[in-house]
Amino acid sequence: MLIGCDQGPWNDPYPAGQGLTNTVYSSFDERPKHLDPVRSYSANEYAFLAQIYEPPLQYHLLLRPYQLVPLSALEVPVAQYFDAAGNPLPADAPLASIAYSDYLIRLRPDLRFQPHPAFALDAAGDPRYLRLTEGDLDGINRLADFPQTGTRAVTADDFAYQIKRLAAPWLHSPIAGVMQEHIQGFKDLSERLALIEDKDPIARVQALREARLSGVEVVDPHSVRIRINGKYPQFTYWLAMPFFAPMPWEAEVFYAQPGMKERNIVLDWYPVGTGPFMLTENNPNLRMVLAHNPNFWGETYPAEGMPGDREAGLLADAGRPLPLVDQAIYSLEKEDIPRWNKFLQGYFDSSGVPSDSFDQAVRFGGDGGPQLTDEMQDKGIDLLTSVETSIFYMGFNMLDPVVGGYTEPARLLRQAISIAVDYEEFVSIFANGRGLIAQGPLPPGIFGHREGETGINPIVYEWRDGRPVRRGLDQALALMEQAGFPGGRDPKTGRALSINYEAVATGPDDKARLTWIRKQFEKLGIDLVIRSTDYNRFQEKMRNGTGQVYMWGWNADYPDPENFFFLLYGPNGKVEHQGENASNYQNPEFDRLFDQMKFMPDGPERQAVVDQMVEIARRDAPWAWGFYPKAFSLHHQWLHNASPNSMANNTLKYRRIDADLRERLRAEWNPPVLWPLGVILGLILILVLPALWMVRRRERSTAL
Repeated sequence: MLIGCDQGPWNDPYPAGQGLTNTVYSSFDERPKHLDPVRSYSANEYAFLAQIYEPPLQYHLLLRPYQLVPLSALEVPVAQYFDAAGNPLPADAPLASIAYSDYLIRLRPDLRFQPHPAFALDAAGDPRYLRLTEGDLDGINRLADFPQTGTRAVTADDFAYQIKRLAAPWLHSPIAGVMQEHIQGFKDLSERLALIEDKDPIARVQALREARLSGVEVVDPHSVRIRINGKYPQFTYWLAMPFFAPMPWEAEVFYAQPGMKERNIVLDWYPVGTGPFMLTENNPNLRMVLAHNPNFWGETYPAEGMPGDREAGLLADAGRPLPLVDQAIYSLEKEDIPRWNKFLQGYFDSSGVPSDSFDQAVRFGGDGGPQLTDEMQDKGIDLLTSVETSIFYMGFNMLDPVVGGYTEPARLLRQAISIAVDYEEFVSIFANGRGLIAQGPLPPGIFGHREGETGINPIVYEWRDGRPVRRGLDQALALMEQAGFPGGRDPKTGRALSINYEAVATGPDDKARLTWIRKQFEKLGIDLVIRSTDYNRFQEKMRNGTGQVYMWGWNADYPDPENFFFLLYGPNGKVEHQGENASNYQNPEFDRLFDQMKFMPDGPERQAVVDQMVEIARRDAPWAWGFYPKAFSLHHQWLHNASPNSMANNTLKYRRIDADLRERLRAEWNPPVLWPLGVILGLILILVLPALWMVRRRERSTAL
């Protein structure tokens, strides 16, 4: 009963008055495994890492198509090309003449690392905590237990050191293989570092500092040059990922000292960055807290956006110093329902839309567009939707003698299946309408994607009344007949054509989806055999090429058509080359155009090549193109500057909170429900009063 003395809602999960602070409240459902930027490559890790570390580049918050802009660098570096003799070449030099490319990264001179014990100095100016023994750690159980912190300016050596860490075998960086192909001397350094893998951790740090990487040169304290083998224009996209953020050697020495690992005081738990936030609490069984980094250099909110952004209020904070909030508190919520309920109560500022609660939040209007329900509108909640830079597709194994191959009958069979598999229905039933039907491999936001009539797949769609309409089943059946399977019958056996479908399905919830897929093939008279397995076994089948038809997806690493087309590039075939081309598609003309396209700058010439590649892929139909998933997110009216961005992960710094409005609405939405107390009190009275009456009557009765 005493909690009623508090003025706030009785069910508030946070300390009293905290809702009035300049804080973002969110949630997470799984502990981040890695917070070391050399090892992290997961979305749930980037939700924290991207707020802490600053690579040279970032994606503009508002501009589309996605544009790289400087972050810790002063400008986006432009590649300089050279021949084998070291002579400079023009930007349009023939590919065969380019021996290497140089990227000169000029760094901001005002970067400083966050406060951290690794930088603390004693009275003599020597490091205070870099020569610790295990006995010195008595009473130390977490990073905050160190009483002193310090900082220092960031230099080009910190960027070079981090790149060398990518090559360290003991750190197992997921991009080490890619960088071996491109950064000059990277493979050689990795092989040399393998010889010291068993050394003491501090000795490895010293060896890494002294190691030479021929492809990375520190030009001056604020400039570093990276040399790439040949030409690789997509390298600038990697410079927007935390892999290339600066790392101080002091931090590695600090964490490598005896006793630190036993206390879980390690870089994977306590990152050290230059970004707008620093991780001040890491308790993955309860919450994680990001607080404003007092040493942040003072980036400002962008001043330009797309048409309509100003009217939407997305430029109201133009020019203001970032970050716009003081901290962000992420609470552990493993289940959808409690997470959703806390959002509705106002205790989380934003939320996705769980499938089970979709109808409660979203309805589709007469135009087919998503709208908020009356309940959500009454709360002033905003709905943001965006098409993700991802694709889900149905693939055909081109090595298979039935659904694969490049003969005209084989093409017609795949085209017929592509028409019959009704992805509009799939998205409606299994994705709550959250998907845009794919007309090819490139999602919106990726250079080369075309909208409207020029962007439809004419094999599967025709343009009617200003929109694409899937071709009729009669046309699919006609293609089946031309392919030599009239009515879906296999002329060799006289029975229905039988095709195997490789499914990742391990539970009862998958039954409806698999039944739907089987019915799509039944339209053509095809007998689809579902071969269910777990994901590991599915991947093995893909590697061995034993499947026929499968469904898979891809999320963009960076917004370039190369990152999608390489899924159909012959030399990336999964069976022969262990690449990401799971359909093992190989068309010599497509491959030739790919080799040409990937080195071209965005522009009309590259668009023309992209169009040719899309046309070839549509005709060969190695995929039934599927759909691009749509992200649906809800935001309370007190959260500002929420703009969907599929490529940028460091968007927390742009958020702004109206804390007074949040506190007022929380109180309105969470009034104490007092009637159960009245009912309980009434029941008590009903039970107690008769008993008291009986006792009193007995006391007054005459003894026998």
